[in-house]
Amino acid sequence: MRGCRSRLCLVFLVMVLGLGLGTSAFAAKEPIRIGLQAPITGQWAYEGEMALNCVQIVADEINAKGGVLGRPIEIVPGDDQCSPKQSALVAQRMLSEKVVAVIGTYGSSVTEPAATIYERAGLLNIAYGSTAEQLTAHGWKFFFRTCFRDDRQGAFFAQFVNETLKLKRVAILHDNTTFAKGLAEAARRSLEQAKKAEIVFYDAVTPGERDFTPVLSRMQATKPEVVYYTGYYPEAGLIIRQMRDLGSKAVFVGGNAAINDEFISIAGLEIAKGALMTQEPMPTDLRYPEAKPFLDEYVRRHKAPPSSPWPVYAADALKVIAAAIEATKSTDSKVLADYIRNRMKDLPGITGPISFDDAGDREGAIYLAYEVTADGKFKPYQP
Repeated sequence: MRGCRSRLCLVFLVMVLGLGLGTSAFAAKEPIRIGLQAPITGQWAYEGEMALNCVQIVADEINAKGGVLGRPIEIVPGDDQCSPKQSALVAQRMLSEKVVAVIGTYGSSVTEPAATIYERAGLLNIAYGSTAEQLTAHGWKFFFRTCFRDDRQGAFFAQFVNETLKLKRVAILHDNTTFAKGLAEAARRSLEQAKKAEIVFYDAVTPGERDFTPVLSRMQATKPEVVYYTGYYPEAGLIIRQMRDLGSKAVFVGGNAAINDEFISIAGLEIAKGALMTQEPMPTDLRYPEAKPFLDEYVRRHKAPPSSPWPVYAADALKVIAAAIEATKSTDSKVLADYIRNRMKDLPGITGPISFDDAGDREGAIYLAYEVTADGKFKPYQP
């Protein structure tokens, strides 16, 4: 028996050493470097931090299974602070870092300068939180997005006002950013085409300001029944608070850049409760097979699920890149872009099956209306 034990110990030792050597060999291989451009610091750091968390979970999952083409994935973060100027600087740095592709970023007006640089350099880039229609009107060959376009959200808002809320007097506010103005225009077009509700007010606010009462006072004079704000959550929280201070009882509806726990913090729960948002499904409402294990792992690491959908689209962007590299056995952007555009069909994603049209837009679109509940949660709206 003692001899058997000795032999068993020897076999076990060889297995452990073999596993250790295999792991070391894998780690020693040249990594496939993929950039993540996001607002990791600054006003929108909350979104950027969640995007980095989501992408890292997918990278770790891929690496645990042997990586891509036998090589580990390495995420190279770039903090653009949600600034167009900083975005261009980050894009230049990504080129010098020799990444094979870039995921990013949050905000259409921030994405555009970086995507222009990536296009000139011939580098694959996939946006996760940039929904302005114009981004895929340039005829770019290396730009894609895992999120959906504004025109589809604008059409959903019009349908929601006409068929669910059944309100007639609509005010639309945006902040003149590429994204927010594009969504506002899409909503206006859809409302005008339906010819059921009247747009009684349409104007812009200046992002970064704190006092919106002059614009809101003019808006209130038109007696809107519903106000659609298409900008970002910092201003959205202030706008709804100042609307209520002015005595407005209009239904507040935010677009998909307003739905965030920070919106509730800024507005205050008593003001925020009852506010509505038009939005792609929140992470906790995703019912695809890939969603549950991903969210379980996110909660295990960070104690709570992502509080907005955009970080999960970043995770799906990494899945797209990794699948394209694996399928083509290449890291060349031309090869990858051709595969993603012409041969990737219904890739299983956390946010559902992923395919792209010729312009680089994700096919299909799913939107819901969400309501802020009395306990500070976002739940699908029930009329």
